[in-house]
Amino acid sequence: MRLRSNEGGGSMAGWEAYLEAHKAQYLEELIELLRIPSISALPEHAADVQHAAEWVARRLTAAGLEHVRIMLTPGHPVLYADHLHAPGKPTILIYGHFDVQPVDPVALWTSPPFEPAVRDGRVYARGASDNKGNVLAPIQALEALLRAEGALPVNVKFLIEGQEEIGSPDVPDFLAVNRDLYACDLVLNADTGQLGEEEPALFLGARGLCAVQVDVRGPNQDLHSGTFGGAVANPIHALVRILDSLRDAQGKVLVPGFYDRVRELTAEERQAIAAVPYHESAITTRLDVEVLPGEAGYTPAERVWVRPTLELNGIWGGFQGEGAKTVLPSEAHAKITCRLVANQDPGEIVQLVIDHIQRQPAPGVQVAAHEIPGQAIPYAIDADHWGNIAVAGVLERIYGKAPYHIRTGGSIPVCTLFGQILHAPTIGLGFGLDDENLHAPDEFWRLKSLERSRMAYCMVLPVLAEQTSPA
Repeated sequence: MRLRSNEGGGSMAGWEAYLEAHKAQYLEELIELLRIPSISALPEHAADVQHAAEWVARRLTAAGLEHVRIMLTPGHPVLYADHLHAPGKPTILIYGHFDVQPVDPVALWTSPPFEPAVRDGRVYARGASDNKGNVLAPIQALEALLRAEGALPVNVKFLIEGQEEIGSPDVPDFLAVNRDLYACDLVLNADTGQLGEEEPALFLGARGLCAVQVDVRGPNQDLHSGTFGGAVANPIHALVRILDSLRDAQGKVLVPGFYDRVRELTAEERQAIAAVPYHESAITTRLDVEVLPGEAGYTPAERVWVRPTLELNGIWGGFQGEGAKTVLPSEAHAKITCRLVANQDPGEIVQLVIDHIQRQPAPGVQVAAHEIPGQAIPYAIDADHWGNIAVAGVLERIYGKAPYHIRTGGSIPVCTLFGQILHAPTIGLGFGLDDENLHAPDEFWRLKSLERSRMAYCMVLPVLAEQTSPA
């Protein structure tokens, strides 16, 4: 594969020739990093996470980055590096992580998860796509720029962490303490992806998150349903009625005030979402379901990306074993999560949900509801933000087509974190794909994506340099 930065077909740029000459070396480096079992969720791998931090720190130094530091937190470390020799130009922070998910079930891997294998233009290993390949590529790209051009067109900083796969628990406090060190004008997030192998994507947002648990308690012990049924309130019946009051049959949330702050889509935004290939039939076939029902008036893509939801994630109470047991349970419980969209506040939604639950009639039982920790504020950025314009232009040059405008239905707390603490917007510039078995056996990354990622970072920094730094 030959990707060219020049549209006229002339000779390679200096950095492009450098990347071509070091292609084999750069793949070997990725393989070496992938051998490190840096599983942040398992305490027995804490030393491996530290090893990965040291490996990445050495690689940053070798690339020509300066002031490289492994910074300690109560948990796994965070890296810092910079190259600040472009006065008057924007400062760009590049974000990613070097920790990985656990590998179970190991028996389902074709090759061992920490013995990287290259097959059919792909490298298979845990962390190949998420996120070691994607975070190593910009380091290699900056090395190529520095070796070929002698300088970077913008000021650059790195924040690469070792605890993303466990929710980055220490990063908010760490970043607040070190806000001056990581101060920047724009974040490029390498922990994102494209829509398809030949379908580029511009990332415009992620939904937020909040969670509530409902606890319903009745008699002080489980009771014989023949002796007490019909006389004593059943907590499961009460819970079901409460839960049914939260949504209508199509999925519209019935909690008063839930939609008050939701920003409705413009006609242009709906048109851009409609242009994204979203194959409902492929999804129903893969999931073995007949239809994709949901809130009336919105397409499945809109419902996943830009509409809020209220979902039941778990419900329990009473007898769970095989067969029947004639029991009237003493208590019942449910867990609820809400995915939130632009302008919704997780704390406010939690309180609205709790207030609604506590207003429901429930004679004979006691109802309590409380927040489950783990809020995430929704993130949204305009397509015409100067960072998105730069990235969109680069993706169009690489793929030969304009990128689709996409969101994610999940949550990416770091985007909001950078906005709140650093007052910097986050632009996605990663090259992972949904089919690469992230968090599953046989995770892989395409070698084509490795090359595209390096090229994208080399191409985008000069474009970002054309912006005047707010600082």
